[in-house]
Amino acid sequence: MRRITETVINSVKAISLAGFRFPMTVVSLLAAASVLFRVIALKGTPPLMLQKLIFTFVVGAVLGMAAQFAVERSPKLSGKRILTYGVAALLLVGYFLILLPAPEISAEITVRSLVAVFALVCMVLWIPSHDYDADFNLVALVHFMAVFTAVLYSAVLSAGLAAIIASVDTLLFKINSDAYAYTMTLIWVVFAPVYYLSLLPRFNSKAEADQSATERAGKYPRLLDILVSYIAIPLVSAYTLVLIAYFIKILFTLTWPSGQVGPMTLVYSIAGLVIFVLSSLLENRTAELFRRIFPKLLVGIVIMQLVSVGIRLNAYGVTESRYYVAIFGVFSIIAGVLLSTSPVISKNGRIALLAAVFAIISIIPPTDAFTVSRVSQIRRVESILENEGMLVGGELVKKENPSERTRLEVTNILSYLSRSSSLDYIAWLPDDFELYRDMKGTFGFESMYAPIIGKHFYASLDARKPLPVSNYDVLLNAFVGRYMQETIESQFELNGSTYRLKVNRLSNFEVIVSILNSAGSELVGTGLYEFAQGLVNDTTMTREALHPDLMGFEVITNGYKLKVIFQNISYTSGSDSDSGIDYAMYILFATPNP
Repeated sequence: MRRITETVINSVKAISLAGFRFPMTVVSLLAAASVLFRVIALKGTPPLMLQKLIFTFVVGAVLGMAAQFAVERSPKLSGKRILTYGVAALLLVGYFLILLPAPEISAEITVRSLVAVFALVCMVLWIPSHDYDADFNLVALVHFMAVFTAVLYSAVLSAGLAAIIASVDTLLFKINSDAYAYTMTLIWVVFAPVYYLSLLPRFNSKAEADQSATERAGKYPRLLDILVSYIAIPLVSAYTLVLIAYFIKILFTLTWPSGQVGPMTLVYSIAGLVIFVLSSLLENRTAELFRRIFPKLLVGIVIMQLVSVGIRLNAYGVTESRYYVAIFGVFSIIAGVLLSTSPVISKNGRIALLAAVFAIISIIPPTDAFTVSRVSQIRRVESILENEGMLVGGELVKKENPSERTRLEVTNILSYLSRSSSLDYIAWLPDDFELYRDMKGTFGFESMYAPIIGKHFYASLDARKPLPVSNYDVLLNAFVGRYMQETIESQFELNGSTYRLKVNRLSNFEVIVSILNSAGSELVGTGLYEFAQGLVNDTTMTREALHPDLMGFEVITNGYKLKVIFQNISYTSGSDSDSGIDYAMYILFATPNP
């Protein structure tokens, strides 16, 4: 009992000391938890400002770790801790100011933020080992073990507290169901990260107590030794043989893959590099052979993968996913060469620094993934239109019957650019161009989409979940089946004005929903097929009882807001009369705020 008590007391002391050692990180975590508490209390889609604050505090937590390790590593900064944290705070404020004017947390913002966090994590691992002041492999091992321990303790604590809450709710008195969410937020947003921080020693300290703590923390566990040497390394080796056999098959058949090899090689490279770092402190025969052979095989495999990626880039241009597959491939080749030519004690730290550099390159214009992808796709659509004779001297020429490939490719590229809010960068498009509405009037032909793979698909709304209707003035209901070719119109009154809901089926797959004013002019509208196509996502699986957030989308035009929440979507592929999509939906509409 005394030992347990001592362990608890020591853990509490370590957690308290972590708060003083990493103040910016702990404050950011507490702030993030407070924002999440507010989100839980709101019981719905969090307001945009709260989403931006969550992103800011997550970045702040990792930035605070990097600042503290920089202070501990550099004698010049050790006496300027407040100044260092001031610079980190200014960087965080700058990040928030970049987020502030954004109309939504888009995929671009999410990706840029995650990549920035990844770069900071790499710096957290690299800074203590700069100039070989500490062994990078030991630093990485300590972080790995600290994460594993914190997750394990937090999982046990989560299960125990959830069981206690459930028991009290069942046996004694009713507890608000939000108690689970609040508890899990405290454990996983505050306790787990802070406990992880408490397990990190002062890697660069010359004090005997700190060096002793580092040595204890870096002691290689026997269980991890077995896991890496006799499970992980054999599995990676077997995966390597599969990839080699696959590439040999390609050389014989001369048939290159259609994209699936990129993610497979990406996973292989990440897993292999992580295991390489974890095995660098092991001295058994298995680990030594792996460290000697893996980097060389990695280079060869990634070169083949880059050839495959190059073929797709040449055919379809750059997208964000292809960009990251390609840039990680280049990183893997450089890493493989370094790992093959440098001593173990020096090379692994350079790999972390190299990863951070590549990550930063991928998010800073003009070399970032989104700028490169946008430029590539705009050039591609211009090339297609020029070959079709529809783009002459920078001026668009309408054509009612271009080739099927032109219609399909132009629609797909413009859909991609529309999703990434990049249509404004196309000089020859009208300023107010909207894909669903202006395609025929601008290009001379309607949008054309490739059939979604799969025979049948059905998605339905989870009727047990509340519908988010705040910030809207009216809720309407509509159904349009694939056989209903006529236009559906209904009139409604709102704030003393008359409006009309118009649901127009253009084809068996596409339906346009719009709100008109009393004069018949469209105020806001959207097509439905693009959302349905994304929901199907090349699968035949039925997806039932989906949350309203997953079954709806919003469009805003000149302050008029239109949100479509589907009750169900029923899709049948093919070219016969039975093919098409049935849409049952709620339609929410709001006028601009006065």
